[in-house]
Amino acid sequence: MTLSSERDRGDAIRTVLRFTMRNWRSERRLAWTVGLAITVATLADIFVPFFAGRLVDAVASTNLSRDDALGQGLRALGAMAALGFVFLVFRHWAWASVVPMTLGIMRRVSEGAFGRVQRFSTDWHANSFSGSVVRQITRGMWALDLLHDVLLLALLPSAVVLVGTVALMALQWPLMGLVMALGAVAYVSMTVLLSVRYVAPASRVSNKMDTRVGGVLADALACNAVVKAFGAERREDERLSGALGEWQRETQRTWMRHTWSGTVQTTVLWLVRVSIAGVALWLWWRGQASPGDITYVLTTYFVVHGYLRDIGMHVNNLQKSVNEMEELVDLHDLVPEIADAADARPLVVRGGEIRFERVRFHYGAHGTPLYDGLDVTIRAGERVGLVGHSGSGKTTFVKLVQRLHDISDGAIRIDGQSVAALTQESLRRQIAIVPQESILFHRTLRENIAYGRPDATRKEIEAAAELAHAAEFIQRLPQGYETMVGERGVKLSGGERQRVALARAFLADAPILILDEATSALDSESERLIQEAMERLMVGRTALVIAHRLSTVRALDRILVFERGRIVEDGPHEKLMRLPGGTYRRLAERQGETPMLRDAG
Repeated sequence: MTLSSERDRGDAIRTVLRFTMRNWRSERRLAWTVGLAITVATLADIFVPFFAGRLVDAVASTNLSRDDALGQGLRALGAMAALGFVFLVFRHWAWASVVPMTLGIMRRVSEGAFGRVQRFSTDWHANSFSGSVVRQITRGMWALDLLHDVLLLALLPSAVVLVGTVALMALQWPLMGLVMALGAVAYVSMTVLLSVRYVAPASRVSNKMDTRVGGVLADALACNAVVKAFGAERREDERLSGALGEWQRETQRTWMRHTWSGTVQTTVLWLVRVSIAGVALWLWWRGQASPGDITYVLTTYFVVHGYLRDIGMHVNNLQKSVNEMEELVDLHDLVPEIADAADARPLVVRGGEIRFERVRFHYGAHGTPLYDGLDVTIRAGERVGLVGHSGSGKTTFVKLVQRLHDISDGAIRIDGQSVAALTQESLRRQIAIVPQESILFHRTLRENIAYGRPDATRKEIEAAAELAHAAEFIQRLPQGYETMVGERGVKLSGGERQRVALARAFLADAPILILDEATSALDSESERLIQEAMERLMVGRTALVIAHRLSTVRALDRILVFERGRIVEDGPHEKLMRLPGGTYRRLAERQGETPMLRDAG
């Protein structure tokens, strides 16, 4: 559930604006520069109509000689030119300053969102579409650009124009000031209400549909191999078509609400225009306004009208940017479930002993714990196999060692240090993992192998590839170690991906090693090569090996047999095979293993 689902419309605007203001503080100098420069430019724009009126009075005057009228007209024209120059210079200064300010904040916000998402729990990532998350971040980033333009370069000058113009008019003609003030207030209030109460709800729904479309696209493209394997292109086309259909309906509703809102706003503007022109004519008829005054009033209103007309668009853009930033702000507001303690320290591995002490753990809202008082010690340098039926708890065991989840009671220690008191980065850098499905970055083979040690030399990378039996196939590639592997490594076979993952683990040279079903989906030749590499890799390290194929673990120092979150058997292969009716022996017999001392016991 996202925070925006619990947030009302008004709170959404306040939350996004507070988020924006916090980011402005990081660019305080530029933000003040933009605000002051655009205010000065707008004030210059306000005074131009006043001198335009003086110019008309000079030309229309019957009490002045032509030379005197010309002099007054030229002075008014000079003032207009000077104000135009001030407007041009300060407007340019404002726009030139908002560029680095906005780009700096966009970069910082995107980096912050990406950094937080990277540190969210594995459960969060398992429940989120990567394509949707990317869309939330990029759409929110560009919404920041629009929001800055609206607040600093549109609504701020509009407010200056409205307040300044009403004040100038009221000083000379109170009635004119009152009419203009009432018209502006009515228009702005109606625009805000239409945007917040009428347009925004539809816009929020259409944004969710937009995010869903991004998720559907990313899901199908990332799993294209599966789509092709089942000839399901048409089915995925239909799935996207369904998502796009909902997006089209909701977006059309949003756009039509924008259209009706714009029509109502334009109607009100014309009513205000006619009212002001009528008041100006009445003032002239009563002798309270000259032709130049009428020109001043009408020209001023044309300026105000332009700003008022655009206020509707700006408020709509404000609401649009708020809607599009909501999900980005949600990401910034979410607290990572797994966080370093305030006094967390780096892990110092002396031998690599792993100890579970009365560990209690359950997933999410599950009422029954998976582990309840789990006690086990894995000695430094010991090679331990973890076996059991799916869901028995063996994968969770290695996840807790990495602190991918937090336990509810007890402690997990590495060389006596509680993993909860360590920095996550230092903990995971001391653990090398070869997963069942090796996921590679769409980068070069060199970069993928060196991911655990980006400062490794070319010689070290090649040595690791040799140890993992990966060098041979890499050298056959036209670009060798500079070959791009494709998204998730799709250009390589399963065995080749596993050997690259093993090379990565060799190069990382971590004291603790986790092998998670590393040979389960390979052909016999690839399995043999990888098994040899794994045996070399485990030497001198504390190794945890998850396996369904018991041939993988029979030569290990010790085997832990899991069943419903408990360790029901513990010992080397030979010992466990001697247990009559034992879980491990039963599993071995099903896989065709020959029981040792079948008649024992």
